Amino acid sequence: MFCHTGARILGAFAFMEAANHYLMQTYLRSSVSFERGRGPWLWDTEGKQYLDALSGVAVAILGHAHPRVAEAIADQASTLLHTSNLYDIPLQRQLGERLCRVSGMERAFFCNSGAEANEAAIKIARRFGHQKGIDTPAIIVTDGAFHGRTLATLSATGNRKVQAGFEPLVAGFKRVPFNDLDSVRQLSQIAQDVVAVFVEPIQGEGGIKVPDSGYLRGLRELCDANDWLLVVDEIQTGMCRTGDWFAFQHEGIEPDVVTVAKALGNGVPVGACLARGRAAEVLVPGSHGSTFGGNPLACRAGVTVLDVLERGRLAERAAALGRRMLDGLEQRVSGLDSVCEVRGRGLMIGVEFDRPAGELVTLALKERLLVNVTAVNVLRLLPPLILADEEADIVLDRVTAVIERFDKGQG
Repeated sequence: MFCHTGARILGAFAFMEAANHYLMQTYLRSSVSFERGRGPWLWDTEGKQYLDALSGVAVAILGHAHPRVAEAIADQASTLLHTSNLYDIPLQRQLGERLCRVSGMERAFFCNSGAEANEAAIKIARRFGHQKGIDTPAIIVTDGAFHGRTLATLSATGNRKVQAGFEPLVAGFKRVPFNDLDSVRQLSQIAQDVVAVFVEPIQGEGGIKVPDSGYLRGLRELCDANDWLLVVDEIQTGMCRTGDWFAFQHEGIEPDVVTVAKALGNGVPVGACLARGRAAEVLVPGSHGSTFGGNPLACRAGVTVLDVLERGRLAERAAALGRRMLDGLEQRVSGLDSVCEVRGRGLMIGVEFDRPAGELVTLALKERLLVNVTAVNVLRLLPPLILADEEADIVLDRVTAVIERFDKGQG
C-alpha cells in the first residue's frame, strides 16, 4: 500500500514537472487543477468539489463566478477594454470617487496589483520628503510586514527569507517591531530624515497578527506630531474583510495614504493608491504612471464589486460571521496541545501552532478544503464574504478535523 501510494505521488509530481516545464519555478504548486467555481465552491478537473476558505488569498471576496461581476466583465469586454491613460476614462473617475467616499481619501491612482499600489505609496512618501527639503527621506516599516515583491516593496517587507538573494535592497527604510509604539517614539527623537510610517493594520502574511487597540491611533498621533505621513497597507485587509470597509476604520483614524488591491476586482487585476491632504497633491503629470492601470475593464469590475459589497451590507456580514467562526474555533481547538492561539478580525482568521504547520494544507486538501499556512506555523482562513452560515459550519467541521489529526501527529 505504501509503495503504491508513494509511486502515485511521485507520478503526480513528475507529471506536474513536465507540464510546467515552460513556466519559471516560482511556485510550489499542488497537483490539483480547478476547472470551475460558484460562490465559495470549486470543482477540479476530475469533478471533485472543494470549499474555498482562502478566496485565492483574499481576492475572491464575493466568491467565484459571481453573477453580477461576471455579467459586468462580459459586457465591458464586448464594449471597450483599454484606451490608455492619455484619455479620460469615465469608469476610472467613477471608481475613484466611490473608493474615496468609503475610505475618506480625496484622490486615487490606479494600477494593477498591491505591490504597485505600495510602490506608488512609497514614491509619494519620498517625494513628500524631498518637498520638505530632506535629501534622503526614510520610511518606518515593521518586522513581519509584507508589502510586495518588487525591489522597493520587498525592501520594505520585514521577512528576511523573501529578501534573500535579491540584494542590494533599496535603502531608506527603518525597521521597528510591529505593535510597538515606544520604538516609533524613540526613533522620532533621534532620526531627522523620517517622512512616513508604513504599516499593515493587521499583518496577513506575517501570521494574522492583530495589534493592540490604540496602536494605529498612536501612530496617527506620532505622525501628526512629527509631520510624517501615515501610510496604511490595506491590500489584504481592505474591502470589508475585517468588518468595516478598511481595517483602519476600527480605530476611527484617517491615514494620509491607503493602498488597496486583491479583493477590489474579485479576481480582475486592479489596485489603487488613495491619498488625502498634502499627500494627494504630491504626484503630478509625468511623476508616475501605469500603462494598464485603471483601464475600463478593471474599473468596471471594481465598481461592480463595490456595488455588491455596499448593497449586500457585507461588511456587517463579515463582522458577524467572523465572530461566529472565531468563537467556534476557540471552543473546538484552543484546548489542543499544539494550538497556541486563535485570533483574527472579521473573516481574517489565524490559528497559531507550536510547531511548523505546513502539512495542514495537504491534510485540508484531502478534506476538500482550501486553506494555507503563513509565517511557518499559522493556519490562515480568508473565506469569501458571501459564505452562508451552513457553509461556515462546514469550514469549521473540516478545519477542526484537520487540526485534530495534526495535533495527534496523524499527518
